[in-house]
Amino acid sequence: MLNILEEYREKLKTPEEAVKVVKSGDWVDYIVTNAFPPLLDAALAKRRDELTDVKIRGNNLLGPIMVAECDPLRDHFTYNSWHMSAYERKLSDRGLCSYTPMIFRNIIEYYRYFCHVNVAMVAVTPMDRHGYFNFSCSIGVAKGILDTADMIILEVNEKLPKVCGSHDDCIHISEVDYVVEGEHEELPQISTPEPTETDRQIASHIMPYITDGANLQLGIGGLPGVIGNLIADSDLKDLGMYTELASDAYFEIFKAGKLTNRNSYINKGKGLAGVFIGTNKLYDWIDENPGIIGYPLEIINSPAVQRNVKKLISINSGLTADLYGQVCSESVGTRQISGTGGQLDFLTGAALSEGGRAFICMPSARTDKEGNISSNIRPYFSDGEIVTSPRSQSHLFATEYGAVNLAGRSTWERAEMLISIAHPKFREELIKAAEEQKIWRKSNKR
Repeated sequence: MLNILEEYREKLKTPEEAVKVVKSGDWVDYIVTNAFPPLLDAALAKRRDELTDVKIRGNNLLGPIMVAECDPLRDHFTYNSWHMSAYERKLSDRGLCSYTPMIFRNIIEYYRYFCHVNVAMVAVTPMDRHGYFNFSCSIGVAKGILDTADMIILEVNEKLPKVCGSHDDCIHISEVDYVVEGEHEELPQISTPEPTETDRQIASHIMPYITDGANLQLGIGGLPGVIGNLIADSDLKDLGMYTELASDAYFEIFKAGKLTNRNSYINKGKGLAGVFIGTNKLYDWIDENPGIIGYPLEIINSPAVQRNVKKLISINSGLTADLYGQVCSESVGTRQISGTGGQLDFLTGAALSEGGRAFICMPSARTDKEGNISSNIRPYFSDGEIVTSPRSQSHLFATEYGAVNLAGRSTWERAEMLISIAHPKFREELIKAAEEQKIWRKSNKR
């Protein structure tokens, strides 16, 4: 029987040697965010002219993705994303990235029952003395995907933090086919933008709903992150982290002494997340930190679990909403911007939580590059917008003009409430549209 170091050396390959296992027609998986394997990706791209119809799946990858960049006609590689990052969105605009619709809590079930993986490639931390590699920032999905793969190739990334996990946080050398090593650049730095006055106004309408001891889920995107930073500057205390994705905002709340996780549901005193993405201050904070636990998203994003998390406050962003309460958070017209992610998971679970609240927040209007202003609250969706969250799941909406709760409200009540937080410039035309759509009471106040 080989000892651990002998087995490691036997499986150690160059990236070029390892990617030779990929065949034309294969499905290859790059997992999620910082699990992306840049050395293997570059080596696979070099094989472009030898291969046809190789399909690659990724999730919120920050790029560059060489298999996509090297094949503008997609004759050899077809890249697909479960949730588009800003970089993947640019690829999509060039026709080099296709979107795969999903609900995050089901992603491992998709692999388990419907999606075949011929070769999985994942970045991990260096092997420990027991023969294990930690999945780092991608604990939420990595093991579940690798369990379905025919071949597993690990790329050791010396820059990744080691994240403590409940389970499915690591893989043993005996379970993998190849290991590759090499030097890596610093991890991508995704920082929270500075809050605008509109951001601060939106946050001011959400803050009264957040009380001491609340467990926070902050969705992906600028506005939830900004709200997290504003929470750090508040008088709140004893907050908890229960989220699919942890960003720098949680570190800021922790640094301010407000993130104690004393009211955690699963692990008392521990902050829970499935995926981590931010800047080095986040990665330094989570590295070997026993107060932060990585969990599979099958658990974190399950409404059946979330309903037991007291005071679960879910804050997600939307792009547009219509007067019925439907939410588009992932496209502008038919242009894919991001994805469904866990928004629908947490809208469901936070609404079931004792003392919980599920928010969709957005500016009331947007201004384009030419200075034209348009309402983010529409009479109805008609330009190909994707419905991310159905009206039956809509609860609290917040813009800079207020917050309203649509739960249990009729169509005319919803119209009245949403118009009340729309940009004043558009309220009269929205009322007219509501009248034409027969969802406006004449007794409603203007």
